[in-house]
Amino acid sequence: MDRTNTLKSITQSLRDRPAEFVLLPPIGAPIPDAFETVETSDRLHAELLSSAQRFRGGIYLQDGAIRPQQLTADGRHELPVDDESWHILTLDHEGRICACLRVHQEMAGRDFERLPVSQSALTQCPDWGGKLRQAVESEIAGARDAQLHFGDVGGWAIAPERRRTLEPLRTILAGYSLMQHLGGVAGIVTATCKHGSSQILRKLGLRPLQAGGETIPGYYDPHYDSEMEVLSFDSRRPNPRYKAWIAELRGVLSSAPVVRAERRCRPASITPAFVLRPWTQVFFSRHVRPLAG
Repeated sequence: MDRTNTLKSITQSLRDRPAEFVLLPPIGAPIPDAFETVETSDRLHAELLSSAQRFRGGIYLQDGAIRPQQLTADGRHELPVDDESWHILTLDHEGRICACLRVHQEMAGRDFERLPVSQSALTQCPDWGGKLRQAVESEIAGARDAQLHFGDVGGWAIAPERRRTLEPLRTILAGYSLMQHLGGVAGIVTATCKHGSSQILRKLGLRPLQAGGETIPGYYDPHYDSEMEVLSFDSRRPNPRYKAWIAELRGVLSSAPVVRAERRCRPASITPAFVLRPWTQVFFSRHVRPLAG
């Protein structure tokens, strides 16, 4: 297929529909049968993940949530948990990443010390550090008793021009849909109060952690230069108001491209936050007819 015509068809296709999802599973992970379009490509997975890390890093740096030295030399916000996580990427009508979310899940549940929340500033508080640990361990035990994966959700980033749209809400609801496809996940989120993020999560059904009948309070974390909250979630129990939308998004994710990798691969180079080229080569060349001209 002629590349110029293919690019035209992609642009037209994306402009005619809402922003599109692309899913990246953990490296080497099995893919649930619910997903219809799966491509195995170590290189493409690495390029898409690198694009997401660079997009996320740029947003966090702009917001003052991280410092330049917390990025890699090529501008990526890279975390060890990224390779072990599912990533939801949202592409706008030009094929650029405009939102992303990370979902990390495992059946047995981690020890508290291995969770990102164990590095939060609140753990150093003599009054609340021990209670935070108690609350998180209670959530881990609850997930185990319910035979759910325990997980944490993070890496939530939204392009500035889309923050006052439905995109932040849609991204989180897509996370609920993904977790339901994965068999159900209960876990925690460390949420910033910037841009109303923690408020949005509360409206969706997330709740503050409890320890011994006490609510774990919000706190200031100098690492992110932000007020933060630790919230818990259960993908089976979102706010009932959003159940229909979550069900609709489950169908959308079922047909979304899934790019899996069997092994870790470092791309030699990549255009920042732009994934139209690999998207073109793998998916649209097969599923979209070129426009005439």
